[in-house]
Amino acid sequence: MPTATTLATADWTSITAELDAYGCAPTPQLLTPEQCGTIAALYDRPELFRTTVDMARHRFGSGQYRYFTHDLPDTVNTLRRALWPHLLPVARDWAARLGRPAPWPDDLDEWLTQCHAAGQARSAQILLRYGPGDWNALHRDIFGDMVFPLQAVIGLDAYGTDYTGGEFLLVEQRPRAQSRGTATPLPQGHALIFTTRDRPVPSARGWSTGPVRHGVSTVRSGRRHALGLVFHDAA
Repeated sequence: MPTATTLATADWTSITAELDAYGCAPTPQLLTPEQCGTIAALYDRPELFRTTVDMARHRFGSGQYRYFTHDLPDTVNTLRRALWPHLLPVARDWAARLGRPAPWPDDLDEWLTQCHAAGQARSAQILLRYGPGDWNALHRDIFGDMVFPLQAVIGLDAYGTDYTGGEFLLVEQRPRAQSRGTATPLPQGHALIFTTRDRPVPSARGWSTGPVRHGVSTVRSGRRHALGLVFHDAA
């Protein structure tokens, strides 16, 4: 499946509108089931990863995830690079609304070089594995001062067939109001773009910052794999 072509022909007006309204938005299918299975199977090749995190041990939830090294598999690298030019205009627009600098250059490698110069030099691309009873606590993938405001997660198994439960959760703290939660199943091969840290929300005085955290609901049965694509590196 030609990922770059699929993303280039996606309805980015609608995707951007959903990001503005909800803080997350799905893409068209980017990977075939076969490609999803190939990526999920990489979890059993520890030489491809720089570290493994046991979520229960760190009280992050239950389950495991692994950070890839910078030597990313071709499909993972292609996905990340194909998304960058489409997410960049949204990031810059959000920064303008909030009166913040927009330090992200057109070229992803140039941005990553800036991350490395600031001490964030480790790969932050994640492959996650959940079994029955596993879940992921609400959190943000922030590793330092260098932050890109959007990231993506791709479902690698068939929701409702390979596993049940395990919906992607997004919780937004609204100004002077109760938090709002969104639960989204991840269709196999589709990406969900979502807010990394915060986003602009309308307020009486123009735009306010809406802090956002994300997580995963409890997996009820089966095994759930997901690929996390982050556009800044880790300290």
